[in-house]
Amino acid sequence: MNRTLLEHHSEEELWASYKKQKDPLIRESFIKQYAPLVKYVAGKVAANMPASVEFDDLVGFGVFGLIDAIDKFDPDKNVKFKTYAVTRIRGAIFDELRSLDWVPRSVRQKTKEIEEAILQTEAKLGRPASDQEVAKTLGMTDEEYSKTMLKISSTSVLSLNDIWYTADETESMTIGDSIESPASLSPDSIIEKDEIRRVVIAAIQDLPENEKKVLVLYYYEELTLKEIGKVLDVTESRVSQIHTKAILKLRAKLTHYRKGIL
Repeated sequence: MNRTLLEHHSEEELWASYKKQKDPLIRESFIKQYAPLVKYVAGKVAANMPASVEFDDLVGFGVFGLIDAIDKFDPDKNVKFKTYAVTRIRGAIFDELRSLDWVPRSVRQKTKEIEEAILQTEAKLGRPASDQEVAKTLGMTDEEYSKTMLKISSTSVLSLNDIWYTADETESMTIGDSIESPASLSPDSIIEKDEIRRVVIAAIQDLPENEKKVLVLYYYEELTLKEIGKVLDVTESRVSQIHTKAILKLRAKLTHYRKGIL
C-alpha cells in the first residue's frame, strides 16, 4: 500500500490490513499518528522522576513501547488502541529505567526485604498485613519503617508494569496486563492469566482505601503524583510512599500465588 492510498482508508481499515500484511508503511503511519501519545505518557512519568532523568530519553524509550503495541494490537478485541498503547508505552519506559540500574544496591535489597516481610506476615496471619505488623516482622519501629518506605519510594522504579511470568517462564505479562483481557496466549496460559487477574483484583480490594485510590488515580485516571496529592490533600512524597507500599503488597501477593500459597 503506497502513501497516497493510506490517506483514503479509515483507521479501522488500516488496522485490518496491518494485521494481515504487517505493511511497514502502515506501521510508520501509526507511529507518526500516535507519537504525541508517547510524549504525553513520557511527560506523566517524568513528573514523578528525579531531575537527572531526561524527558527526551523517556520519549525514546516510549517509542519502543508504541512499536510493540502496534505489532501486538488486536483490533478484534473490544479495546481502543490508545488505551492498549498507554500501558505498553509506560511499560517500555519503566523497563528501560530499570535496565539502567540507577537504583542503589542497598535500596534494592531493602525493597526485597520488605516484600519478603509482607509475604511472611500475611502468610502467618492469613490476611492483609498492616504497616505496624510488617514493621514488627522486620524488627523496626513504626517510624523506622515509615522512613525506609519513604527512601524506597523516592529512589525505586516500582509500578504495575513490573514483569511476571506464567508457569512455563516463556510468556510474560505485567501486573497491569493481568487485569486486562487475555491476548495471544496459549490455552493453559490464558487459564493461569485469568487466575492471576483474580488474585490481583482480590489483592487490590484488600488494600487500604488510600492505597486503592492512589492506584486508580495514577494508572486509570493518569494523574501525576503531585496531582494526586492535591486530590487527597497530602504531600507528593506521601503519595509516592503510598504508591510504593501498594505495589509491594501486590508483588508479595503474586509471590504467594506463584509459590502455591494461595
